[in-house]
Order: sequence, then structure tokens, then C-alpha cells
Amino acid sequence: MRIPAFVGAAVAKHARLGTLGRSLKRRVASVALICIIQVLWNNCGTVSAATDIETAGNVLVYVLPVVTAGLLAGQRDTEGALQFGESFGLALSVTQLLKITVDETRPNGGPYSFPSGHTSASFSCAEFLRRRYGWRAGLPAYLAATFVGYSRVESQNHYTHDVVAGAAIGIISSSVFTTPYQGWQVGLSGDHGSLGVTLSRAW
Repeated sequence: MRIPAFVGAAVAKHARLGTLGRSLKRRVASVALICIIQVLWNNCGTVSAATDIETAGNVLVYVLPVVTAGLLAGQRDTEGALQFGESFGLALSVTQLLKITVDETRPNGGPYSFPSGHTSASFSCAEFLRRRYGWRAGLPAYLAATFVGYSRVESQNHYTHDVVAGAAIGIISSSVFTTPYQGWQVGLSGDHGSLGVTLSRAW
């Protein structure tokens, strides 16, 4: 059976577009990863904070993306890694652009108060984990992200509206790119006399 020439051409074009799409996604994820490393490197000095709450917030802002990356690696979730790179990269890019554009003075007198970069990064991770893996992963991340936001206001690094804007940027950025995970997930189940392992998968 001979395939019409126009059908073969359409299939070939679709294959080329699919390859280009995957290549573009890899490039976007690579750029996002570079942005992540740069921002984390530039903020390394902030870990030497004056108060325990500020220090804890500065630590958590690094822990959240590391834990997210570890979960992605453990699940061998390549698609999720691309989505996380896109989400996190968009959140950081929008945050940095607004910081430079608005150039609001911080409560402590420093520059670039609006919006909070710590908060946008943290909530981007939290919303990614929630959308990708559900509330079981998302709830602890949201609690951690909320603490990060609180620590930025308590330490007078940001106003409340800086933190609210940062949280909104992080959540919206992850909402744009993230889809639910379709692979197998492991859980525990049991009662007073037994304990078992459950496997579940979204279809």
C-alpha cells in the first residue's frame, strides 16, 4: 500500500516540529537552571543573617529547590524537571525584572524591595510540588514557603505587599507550566494489625 506524498510530508513535518519542540524545551530548562544558580549564588551572603527567624528563612529558600530537585530525580521525572526549570526560571525572571523596574526601597533602607525574590522562589517550588505530586508533597512545601515570606517581613527585608506579590508570582509561574505527574507513586496503608505498601498511578 502506497502512502500519498502529502501524507508522508505531513508526518515528516510533524516529526521535525516535535524534535524542535523538545530541543526548545531543553534550551529553556538550561537557561532557567543558569538563572537559578546565578540567583542562589548572588544571595549566598544573606545566609549570615542576624536573627534565628531570618536565618531559618534564608536556609529554607535553598532547601525547597534542592528537595524539589531530589524528588524529581528520585521519580526519574524528566518531564517534571523541564516543567520545574521553566516555572522557576519564569518566577525569577519576572521577579528580577520588577525589582529593577520598580526599585522600591526596603524597610531596612536597601534597594529592590518589590517583589520578594525569596518568596517568589519558595512559592514557585511549593505550587510546583502541589500541582505535580498533590497536596501530600505540596502542603509541607507551602508551610515552608509561608515561613520564608514571614521571615522576610519579620527581618524588615520586605514589606507585606512585597511578600504577597512574590507569592503570587511564584504560584502563577508554576501554574502556567506544571501538569500532574502520571507515573507510579508509593504510599503506606494499614491498620492496627497490618502495614502495607500501596502503588497508585494517575491515568
